[in-house]
Amino acid sequence: MITKPMIALDVPSKEEALLLLEAFQEESLFLKIGMELFYSEGPDFIRLLKKKGHLIFLDLKLHDIPNTVYRAMKSLAALDVDMVNVHAAGGKEMMSAAKRGLEEGTKKGAEKPLLIAVTQLTSTTEEEMQHEQLISATLEESVSHYAQLADESGLDGVVCSALEAQQILEATRADFMCVTPGIRLTGSDNGDQKRVATPEFARKAGAAAIVVGRPITQAENPLKAYQNIEKQWIGEEVK
Repeated sequence: MITKPMIALDVPSKEEALLLLEAFQEESLFLKIGMELFYSEGPDFIRLLKKKGHLIFLDLKLHDIPNTVYRAMKSLAALDVDMVNVHAAGGKEMMSAAKRGLEEGTKKGAEKPLLIAVTQLTSTTEEEMQHEQLISATLEESVSHYAQLADESGLDGVVCSALEAQQILEATRADFMCVTPGIRLTGSDNGDQKRVATPEFARKAGAAAIVVGRPITQAENPLKAYQNIEKQWIGEEVK
């Protein structure tokens, strides 16, 4: 279990990201950097955050032919990030190539980044999946199937809703990681997320990590919001 809630830095620029991080003083964080910020600021910003002592989940959701993903992961491994991901829909060959690229790109003596696969986005409903992706299975069946493919490909886990974590662990193995975005507090706005859960629900469902964006980044006091979510996540009483 990753005890630090991952903070989704879904902002468009380095300036906005660093301004937000000022609220956390000198605390070491686990930050999720997505496409918006990475495409805007590039690898140098990742290196800056690592120098500041933060852990990094680089959330680029690679999905391409196996050789392209292999080469991309080989490059990303050199950034010394802590976690990366692909889309499970790319298939076993692509996921295996991603793992191979990470292994070959990791510096000698360094720890290979964790590699996880996106199953179905937490903004996707079953109706949308069936109508737009032409997948006739239930959403839960689709998520479990993708998780099993990721497990067979040697990945460390998947990105999924906390609502699906328990069934994924039953379909894979006890130490398979379920990294769960779509985390919301009771009574908060869900935004564009459809399959949401509280930190406490995610913990009890067996999730290995939670990813939290707006409930922290748009809070009046981001540090206090983070600390409250952290307590709920690890099972401490919130005062």
